[in-house]
Amino acid sequence: MTHAAAPVALPTIEFINTEASLQDLASAVTLLFEPAPPIVAHLYSKRPYTSFSALIDETEVLLSNPDQYLTLAEQLDVINAHPRIGAAKANLSALSLIEQGYTPEDAAKKVDATSTPSQDDEQTQATLKRLNEEYEAKYGFKFVVFVNGRPRSVIIPVMEERIKNSTKEAEMKVAMSDMVAIARDRLKKLNAAKL
Repeated sequence: MTHAAAPVALPTIEFINTEASLQDLASAVTLLFEPAPPIVAHLYSKRPYTSFSALIDETEVLLSNPDQYLTLAEQLDVINAHPRIGAAKANLSALSLIEQGYTPEDAAKKVDATSTPSQDDEQTQATLKRLNEEYEAKYGFKFVVFVNGRPRSVIIPVMEERIKNSTKEAEMKVAMSDMVAIARDRLKKLNAAKL
């Protein structure tokens, strides 16, 4: 599935509070959290919000106490909604591309599929693919980290460390916490784009 390269924008919070269907809210939440139906259902039931920041705050409550609100299967659905680090560029949203260290120009044009990656890019890609497989085999869900524009190569030692020295419970907690950090950063970028 490819995402459109068109600019993305959130609807008004007033629309979310008064007129939005569950699908409308899902579209807005996807911009912040990727497609995660368990988050959407929870947020829909908790309307109204004073702002998108308050909506993210409510999500933080949900993800900080997932056992209170979500089944284990729902928690895994939320984590697995995020793309793999180093995933095929065509399968990433424009925001995910930028977060994974691609330039805004690459994100806007979704990177020409015929372009030839450098040898360093190929090596980084192969390493990330291997580490994603190791991580998922060990923990049973995707690796999630707040990349924050760092080059993908810098994430390799982070993945290696977490594969070697963490637990499933700790990784689920970090994934949910980082998802909130990602959403806050995306909201800041989306709000900046309006100016």
